[in-house]
Amino acid sequence: MFKNGCQSIPDVMSDYLEVIGAGLILKDPTPLGFDYLPERLVARLEVQRSLASRFTSLAHPTGAGRAVITGPVGSGKTSLVRRFCDDVSRRLAGTRDIAVAHINCRNENTTMQVMHKIVAQMDARHPDRGLSSGELLASIRRLVAARRGHLIVVLDEVDHLLRRAGNDILYHLLRIDEDADAEGTLSLILISQEQVLDVLEGAVISRLGASNHLRIPPYGPEELTDIARQRAELALRPGSWQEAHLSMIADTAATTGDARAAIELLETAVRNAEGDGRSELDADDIRRAAKEMPSSIGDGLVDELSLHQLLVLLAVCRRLRRADHVTSGDIDQLYAVVCEEHDVEERSHTTIWKIVKELELRGLISTEVAPVEHGRGRTTHVTMPSALPGDLIPRIDEQIPRRLR
Repeated sequence: MFKNGCQSIPDVMSDYLEVIGAGLILKDPTPLGFDYLPERLVARLEVQRSLASRFTSLAHPTGAGRAVITGPVGSGKTSLVRRFCDDVSRRLAGTRDIAVAHINCRNENTTMQVMHKIVAQMDARHPDRGLSSGELLASIRRLVAARRGHLIVVLDEVDHLLRRAGNDILYHLLRIDEDADAEGTLSLILISQEQVLDVLEGAVISRLGASNHLRIPPYGPEELTDIARQRAELALRPGSWQEAHLSMIADTAATTGDARAAIELLETAVRNAEGDGRSELDADDIRRAAKEMPSSIGDGLVDELSLHQLLVLLAVCRRLRRADHVTSGDIDQLYAVVCEEHDVEERSHTTIWKIVKELELRGLISTEVAPVEHGRGRTTHVTMPSALPGDLIPRIDEQIPRRLR
């Protein structure tokens, strides 16, 4: 304090940092992180059993499994697979040594990058340059044989890899034991938001097994409430939240069924309350959190769309900027205009409608059957309750040229 009564600069500057580490509500931030893996997955027991049934032979010395996991953003695909790999590794400890190589193909999207990443996760000292894909496959076989175990390779967001590198790497991984003395070296799990079977070659599907496709549904309101409760009990101080707060969070996230959105809403609401210096959540904290999120709800989803999904969504967004809905018949015409602009051959009406349903499953749009205006019969109205069309259009315009390359 100076003689004139003014505070010294360091004291003034540090006041705003008092909120950091205050812990008024938050006792442990870890369970609110996207990478956190709970011991129990909410509302996924049946799906876990279905996944395990694809790997019933894994306890056998030559057994292996295959699975293709698809579902919308926030449906728990990655958590499902991570939980399975952790649990099966523990269960078979002493019977079979299970190694796991989990590769995010958004980051590693070429054949050589994926191969190197698999080897590096098994042996950090392995040389990362100068080897062919065949030599890397031989290295994988050798490393697995050295530990007398089995390798589960998880290719997460595999659509990024397939778009850039094609099917060859899957074919090589699935044939890893051919011309080798060993059997049951490798299991393969593919994870994707897209209907990835549609872009796989017949030879790859044959080896994967079409029946090994497992689709994960979005979460419903009650399930999202349970997820929010699980994270609140782990992360927040007792008495700092109420069940009504969790229901509000679930209702907001239910438009997409996205568990990530529910968890982010909870985290943001806690930040709002602690920022105000309070030790309890209230409803306004959640409302404020919801207002901060709408413009970002669709951004990550848009990045995952195929070319024609982007074109259909662009057609819908353009109409919804100045109308509260667009009819299924109008979408055909609007989509044709967008295709002409980008010099892309149109898809059939049946394909367009399939894309509309895929966009709905991702939570980007909603459809509702309604009476035809000024006439008899019924039509389908398409709306966008979870994102702002004007916010999505720039992101779509950015992604389309990348798909055209």
